[in-house]
Amino acid sequence: MGRGFGVAAAVSHDVIREIASEAEQLGYSSFWCNDTPGADGLAGLAVAASVTERIKLGVGVIPLDRRPADSIADDVSALGLPQDRLLLGIGSGRDARTSKVREGIERLHERVSSPIIVGALGPKMTSLGGSVGDGVLFNWQTPQNARESGQICRDAANEAGRSAPLVMAYVRTALTPQAQERLVTEAGRYSEIPAYAAHFERMGVPAIDTAVSGPDGAALQPALAEHEAALDEMVVRAITADDSAESILELLRACAPQ
Repeated sequence: MGRGFGVAAAVSHDVIREIASEAEQLGYSSFWCNDTPGADGLAGLAVAASVTERIKLGVGVIPLDRRPADSIADDVSALGLPQDRLLLGIGSGRDARTSKVREGIERLHERVSSPIIVGALGPKMTSLGGSVGDGVLFNWQTPQNARESGQICRDAANEAGRSAPLVMAYVRTALTPQAQERLVTEAGRYSEIPAYAAHFERMGVPAIDTAVSGPDGAALQPALAEHEAALDEMVVRAITADDSAESILELLRACAPQ
């Protein structure tokens, strides 16, 4: 794989249709919709699937406390998502028990043929992604931490006698100055979530320092490459001044694989 591109599921379907098609043409290896309360990531991916043929389609991540495994599997089927292209990301949500996530993974493996990717911050979920899931999706992560956590995931898969897992991460990326305010707001919001606050404390960096920002592609590309070197799939998680096609396409093109 290589470099993906992701947006929030709240982005309008008309915009998703336009940017997903462009992402495939530009050579991105995956297109992601970030599932959020009130916005369905799988529905966004169904729109993306309708205008693409090859690109992988990732949802990152659906909290199991909001949508149980059987409900997720039902939606994958009802939406007609191409399971050979789908990367199905799930997370614990507020219920941080690994046992709950393990049960969800096992149930989804029974009903869906797609890789099941675990949203992970700490070592326990990271290990679970390798031992029972098919990989991990990190978030707000430094390249160094991605390397260390990725090794935890790979070691867990090896101990379980499983194939090498997919080690992936969202990397918040913004063109500045136009998206600076939104990036700062997003970093501040995550910093107030206890699990993420602990995550940033473990890494010893503030949230904003895990993001990539700059005025143009020439400034963004070297930092993105540093993240990419630590991962199987680095997902440019778009932070733009607004959710218009114009703003997102500007970032999409600036960050295109080289």
